[in-house]
Amino acid sequence: MNKNYDIAGKIALVTGANRGIGKAIVDVFLHNGATKVYAAVRNPGSAAPLVERYGDKVVPVCVDLAKPETITALAEATKDAQVVVNNAGVFIASTPMDSDAINSLELAMKINVFGLIRMAQAFAPVLKINGGGAFVQLNSVASLKCTASFATHSASKAAAYSITQALRELLGRQGTAVLSVHPGLIATDMSSAAGLAGLAEPPSFVAEGIVIALKAGEFHLFPDSMARRIGSAYQSFSESVIEADISEYGTDEAKS
Repeated sequence: MNKNYDIAGKIALVTGANRGIGKAIVDVFLHNGATKVYAAVRNPGSAAPLVERYGDKVVPVCVDLAKPETITALAEATKDAQVVVNNAGVFIASTPMDSDAINSLELAMKINVFGLIRMAQAFAPVLKINGGGAFVQLNSVASLKCTASFATHSASKAAAYSITQALRELLGRQGTAVLSVHPGLIATDMSSAAGLAGLAEPPSFVAEGIVIALKAGEFHLFPDSMARRIGSAYQSFSESVIEADISEYGTDEAKS
């Protein structure tokens, strides 16, 4: 189990902080006592409304998960970060039979998976120096359930979830709490692009859930009503397999 982690008094970094879930995370973190939030976005000017609202508690910084050099530079510029939220991602949906399926999956993997790996590699030393901290990854219910029309998106999110499980073990060794967040239908540009905006719930559900889950030392968060239904069905498997020590299983020969 993760250590319990309170956002109050901490310095956070949030990628994709200028809109949707990322913006809600900035709002909720500051309302819950975070002292500063780095708003990591491709265009720092897009975070101006946050600066106008919160002043020097919000610091816009540049990052593009498709460009590894910007991730390295980001870690160098934010060495006091104690909580890293990797929220930025892309929604690219194709079926396996679509002519653009390979290209769609390649781009989704580049951002949603390779970007995650590079963020973890860049910020693991930062978090370690700052006492362990927390690393929060925005995955999706699509990590667990694939529909044909969203197959390339689901594949990238399933891969990101696998990486997040590995990070839980690896970063846990340095005292870093890792949280895997699995939203369902949330009112964002992505849900609008998927034609699901009418069914979506507020981004604040995700942001508030992150604060609560970190305090509780949870590894998974299913923040909205759709996600909770899936999470409830998944819970037993998660506890007995995903969050279990695999050495407990052994082999049939060892048990006999």
